Amino acid sequence: MKKILVIAIMFFGTVLAINAQKQALVDMNYILSNLSQYEAANEQLTMISRKWQKEIETAQQELQTMIKNYQTELVFLSDDMKSRREDEIVAKENAITELKKKYFGQDGELFKKREALIKPIQDEIYSAIQEVCKDKGYDIVTDKSAPGLIYSAPKYDISDLVLQKLGITK
Repeated sequence: MKKILVIAIMFFGTVLAINAQKQALVDMNYILSNLSQYEAANEQLTMISRKWQKEIETAQQELQTMIKNYQTELVFLSDDMKSRREDEIVAKENAITELKKKYFGQDGELFKKREALIKPIQDEIYSAIQEVCKDKGYDIVTDKSAPGLIYSAPKYDISDLVLQKLGITK
């Protein structure tokens, strides 16, 4: 009986402690869409990505031409020439694969560039959120654009306050 009473008291104490915390929401997509430096960074990333994609597509076209020429000339080539051409084709395929990894891989140039351009903006937003939380006494802030949040009352959204801290007026 005492155990049940202690567990019940602990449960209700936890519920009351959670309810005592002030919570707020931010919409990171909304905040980011109102930051001109984020739009500029995204534009720069898009341009770089297109340039690298074009470079890869050019290399793939060269590879297709090499394969086509090899197939056309196959009957006229000696075994040594066939082997050399096949090695060239394989080397070109490997070079294209490496180029894709270099630019678009998990730790590729695009990832590094995105990190360099976007991280300072995210840090600035995070600092603004912290300042708003300190000013308004919020304990918990949730991103309402993240998956998992089904509904929130608009009164808890502090996105405009964060934009004001960032110097953007709406």
